[in-house]
Amino acid sequence: MQGKIDVLVCTTIIESGLDIPNVNTIIVNQADKLGLGQLYQLRGRVGRGAHRAYAYLLYDRKGRLTEQAKKRLQTIFEATELGAGFQIALRDLEIRGAGNLLGPEQSGQIGAVGFDLYVKLLADAVEGLKALARGEPPPPSRMQPPVQIDVPLTAFIPESYVGDLNLRLSLYQRMAAADAPRPGGQADAAADLERELTDRFGPPPTPVRNLLYIVRVRALAKRAHIASIAREEGAAGGRVLAVRALDGYDFGATIALPARRDLERTDGVTIGHAQLRIDLQLAGDRWRETLVRALEAAADA
Repeated sequence: MQGKIDVLVCTTIIESGLDIPNVNTIIVNQADKLGLGQLYQLRGRVGRGAHRAYAYLLYDRKGRLTEQAKKRLQTIFEATELGAGFQIALRDLEIRGAGNLLGPEQSGQIGAVGFDLYVKLLADAVEGLKALARGEPPPPSRMQPPVQIDVPLTAFIPESYVGDLNLRLSLYQRMAAADAPRPGGQADAAADLERELTDRFGPPPTPVRNLLYIVRVRALAKRAHIASIAREEGAAGGRVLAVRALDGYDFGATIALPARRDLERTDGVTIGHAQLRIDLQLAGDRWRETLVRALEAAADA
């Protein structure tokens, strides 16, 4: 720390919180034999000050890397942005497998289906077993197919707004994952993201605001059991926005009568049993607000 010695040779014990801010390079020998968490912690020993840092992960070129070792090294190589620890933890679960969560065996297929889908499948299986134990038929799966959305908006994150490619990809991933319903009346994920983006990068440009609007629409659509929101040709050749419910759901019946009457009085809106249609020409610029009102009414039913 005083700069009297330039090189520290040590074991992996330094992963446990060693903090020397002026260190700028770490060389990890036989990195293929270390775990993903170890590699992440070791890499974090450098770059703790104002100096640009370098991490060299070495392995024996005469030896043969296992498939898991390749995946661990590749994950560390790719996870360079701040806050990557959680993504590394998820990747570690996929590489090693989560094991049998209901028993002692350390086996599982999480690497084949991904962590998120694995947890949903597991939850469905547990509910089915509980129902059978009570002598009841298994309940229908709570897993919904993704909502298909095709709306007349240009939505993306411009390079001029967020310059770093990895950061843009990370934001896209967060937006894609932000459509889950949030219990307890918490603020919606789109509003949280907009506040964060404004704080970090300034006021969002129009394409980003459109993207956040789609995030909000997707969240409401999932809660309202919507299968798709897409542009179609109308009867008179005009363009309409068709909101179709999942099979077995009566979209019109789920909307409370006062809200339904209010929507039907809106220009260009038609409500049927399994769908809602918005005439884009008649609705004009109000179609966005109308769509959100309809989805909120159905989602809160």
